[in-house]
Amino acid sequence: MANKKKLIVLLACVLVTAPAAAESSTALYQGRTVDIAETLPDPTDLWVAPATLESINDFVLKPEGACWEELCVPVDQAEDNDLFVTREERGWFNVSELARRLRQSAVYDADHSVWSFGEIPATRQSYTQSAQAPDFELLDRQGNLIRLSDFRGKKVLIVTWASW
Repeated sequence: MANKKKLIVLLACVLVTAPAAAESSTALYQGRTVDIAETLPDPTDLWVAPATLESINDFVLKPEGACWEELCVPVDQAEDNDLFVTREERGWFNVSELARRLRQSAVYDADHSVWSFGEIPATRQSYTQSAQAPDFELLDRQGNLIRLSDFRGKKVLIVTWASW
């Protein structure tokens, strides 16, 4: 009986001190697919090593926060919070919480461990401030490729329609 209690206590100690199992995941953003070898297990959020953040969405974790160009979201890296935690002396960054703070849409397929992130609304501000639409291309009715930039300096009316 004493040996059985020792075994249970030993097993409990192993479970408490064992490192969290690293899980792999995939992130989709702006046509890119990023395979993430290690994530911090969490059923509702995507936690990655800070170095992985840039490959997912171009943000870089700096002392002042998670930054993309001039846009910075403050991140306290001194203590655990919604955006940053330290586990076993490794820092982890919460990509899904960053998306929520940026009002970026995100969906998660738990069966395949795939995260898909939509456009970041704050990145579109340059278009509204400059009053210029982003360049895009499409085929006309004859199958010719046309770019919006082909009409630079001219007035353009864009009519769209959807069947739904």
